[in-house]
Amino acid sequence: MWNHLRTALLLGALSALLVGVGGAIGGSALPIGLVLAIVLNVGSYYFSDRIVLSMNGATPLSPAEAPRLHAMVAELAQKAGLPMPRLYRIADPSPNAFATGRDPEHGVVAVTDGILELLPERELRGVLAHELAHIQHRDILISSIAAVMAAAVGLVADISRWGLLLGGGSANDEEEGGGGIIGLVLTMFLAPLGATLLQLGLSRSREHLADEGAARLTGDPEGLARALLRLEGSVEALPMERPATASLYIVSPSGGFGKLLNLFRTHPPTAERVARLRALR
Repeated sequence: MWNHLRTALLLGALSALLVGVGGAIGGSALPIGLVLAIVLNVGSYYFSDRIVLSMNGATPLSPAEAPRLHAMVAELAQKAGLPMPRLYRIADPSPNAFATGRDPEHGVVAVTDGILELLPERELRGVLAHELAHIQHRDILISSIAAVMAAAVGLVADISRWGLLLGGGSANDEEEGGGGIIGLVLTMFLAPLGATLLQLGLSRSREHLADEGAARLTGDPEGLARALLRLEGSVEALPMERPATASLYIVSPSGGFGKLLNLFRTHPPTAERVARLRALR
């Protein structure tokens, strides 16, 4: 019930942000923002998993291609009382993983080439259990919707940026005293920030819950703790550039943060997550 309420609130907040962006730009942008919000509300609920997988270039991973991985996920899913999720591969050397899908029956676990090469079986098992915990807690729909809607807000901001560079809004300046330009500038900087802040309210708590769920599922919190430390070090050296879906991954795909930017990170600090896991032993 609470997850359904949070989903509705998230959709409402991000829709309002899209419509607000349209209003700030002015002219025909307001009805465009309204139509986009309606389309995304419907589309992100039913197709957020496909959209997220497409955004990350993920492709299906068959049992013949990765028999060990499929066996490991099948065992953990059975233990968790979940249907076997579909497995997808992301051809990226940076080690990471995420889960998506609107419910356990449509669950998906996606892994990068890098994580399969980097982690020993014990640690990979902890990561897979973490992603299955997301599916078990039914929070993957919320996170997937947030990623899709945030990507849409970022796209509108990019369009606004190009509009400003190409002289868009000049007609509005004459009619509205420069309101069009002000709207474009506010959109470029404030809209992506607003979308990020909305995601922050979801991501940090859900990562701690998934860590704890994985520790219970495997009975080995140390395995996941070691995986998180190894992943953080490797992502620092080889970051991914996927800001729109960053909140879905088990560790931030963009690498480290300064002290100020830590306020805006989508994940809890890895040291904090590791300390909590080790306290469960």
